[in-house]
Amino acid sequence: MNQLQLLFQRLRTQHPLTTGKQLLGALDWSWATPYKAWLPQLTMRDVRADLIAALTGAIVVLPQGVAFATIAGMPPEYGLYAGMVPAIVAAWFGSSRHLVSGPTTAASVVLFSALSPLATPGTPDYVALALTLTFMVGVIELMLGFARIGALVNFISHSVIVGFTAGAAILIAAKQLKHFFGIQMDSGGHLHDILFEFLRHLLDFNPSATLVALVTLGLGIACKRWLPRIPYMILALLGGSLLALGLRQWLGEETTHIATVGALPATLPPLSAPALTLDHIRELAPAALAVTLFALTEAISIARALAARGGYRIDGNQEFIGQGLSNIAGSFFSGYVATGSFNRSGVNYEAGARTPLAAIFAAFMLMAIVLLVAPYASYLPKAAMAGVLFLVAWGLIDLKEIRHILHSSKRETAVLAVTFFSALFLDLEFAIFAGVLLSLVLYLERTSKPRIVTLAPDPRLPKHAFSSDPEVVQCPQLRFVRIDGSLFFGSVAHVEQYFDRLRAEYPEQKHLALIANGINFVDLQGGHTLVAEAERRRCEGGGMYLINVKQGLWESLEQCGCLEATGGRNVFQSKTAAVRAIYQKLDKAVCATCDRRIFQECQEAKAA
Repeated sequence: MNQLQLLFQRLRTQHPLTTGKQLLGALDWSWATPYKAWLPQLTMRDVRADLIAALTGAIVVLPQGVAFATIAGMPPEYGLYAGMVPAIVAAWFGSSRHLVSGPTTAASVVLFSALSPLATPGTPDYVALALTLTFMVGVIELMLGFARIGALVNFISHSVIVGFTAGAAILIAAKQLKHFFGIQMDSGGHLHDILFEFLRHLLDFNPSATLVALVTLGLGIACKRWLPRIPYMILALLGGSLLALGLRQWLGEETTHIATVGALPATLPPLSAPALTLDHIRELAPAALAVTLFALTEAISIARALAARGGYRIDGNQEFIGQGLSNIAGSFFSGYVATGSFNRSGVNYEAGARTPLAAIFAAFMLMAIVLLVAPYASYLPKAAMAGVLFLVAWGLIDLKEIRHILHSSKRETAVLAVTFFSALFLDLEFAIFAGVLLSLVLYLERTSKPRIVTLAPDPRLPKHAFSSDPEVVQCPQLRFVRIDGSLFFGSVAHVEQYFDRLRAEYPEQKHLALIANGINFVDLQGGHTLVAEAERRRCEGGGMYLINVKQGLWESLEQCGCLEATGGRNVFQSKTAAVRAIYQKLDKAVCATCDRRIFQECQEAKAA
């Protein structure tokens, strides 16, 4: 037996838990078994309800998948592939019972914006980049889930989402102008480039294609308004396709020139592989991060909304894991970036789905439908698809919420505007980063200036309660101040400026009492600020006192060694106790001639 074998034998003898099997058993594998929360309670009644909901979902995803793939610059069949394997994996490993994953409008627009400068849309190189981006997004999502930082999506404010989707909606409509009017033009670039090209070629529009697009649009609007139970996309596309077919028969193909999507391959998702080269990873890293943030925000928001309506809770970290695994799997089964779909998830819930099996059944039904009807896509006019995408774009613009933001907050209006115009005139992934960055800057700007108010006993209130009314009389030697916000490195400058202004404007008020129930914590720099102010006032013959100190603030002061430095005896848990103690330190010569007598101690001294 050699030395290495002796070493392994000794390790097994001394540390029996270090064997591979036991180590694997000791790991937390709960992330891989979220189905244990619902599968044991599954009944045949649930299965029947899920099957009915799945059939509706499979029918709805057919036109949506083709439409979203068109937006993404992918071959149409890839939009269907993205709704198959990724949907199954996300449903099985997620915590939501109603969330349905697949291609979405926003993810498709961001993908097109990120990849179109790198490769020609629809080409094999473009598809390879899309699969690589999908794999990278899945890996990032999975890492965030395992790191249990699901709260990351909270940094994308609601105003960013509203502004981004509104900007993306306008871009969707702009990019479909050439198909809506049957114009041969370049629809790449930013909004102003597209509109300029459209105006140049406007007189070359195709009347037949325009008529098909308008009829499709009108049918979709009418169906949504008067027949809400019927999938409007399917009815609109059928109407547009039949009209195009009739125009070809009546006027002839040479006259109408109505372009069609073309026959889709009647196959299941073929195996694929991402192109993980260093150049691709470096080029796609910013887009992957942007798509990840937006995709996770979209998925978690939808899952939370449906969970609230369904009466259950979701695990945000588990949803991260489910979304990550679904995109990793999708990159090997010809699916581009998938995330939670609001349309299909809403349909799934309204159709009576009870468990994640509904999304899984819908994916398998979609596979069967593709095998049966894919060849008939050759009759689907691009003008009809453009009409449907106009409806999709209009539905993304939340006018009610935009008006609410514009009337409610100037800060949120700024975030909305920056994200919206960045989406229109800059790269879409940059729009997300710009909105998030501005949200964080405004948040830091707000927290860096905590509200500071002066308080004093108000004789007009019961028991002379403290008031912030500026007309209330102040003690000539003592000022009460309340700070509403934490003291950290970003806010100390504002607080120090306020302290300096107090000493300059009211030099006779040498004693300062800080009511600290609005301070949650202090960091090292904030603690030093309090110590410096206490020392400065002590040198001037006064003092600084802390009142109503929270447990968290007390612990923070102790940890940074600032509690004793500020004066452990100058900390009080009530204003009454503070006034009684501070009154003994006031200059009695000033008190003797004072006619304000705002404290009970002052009145008692006068009576004596």
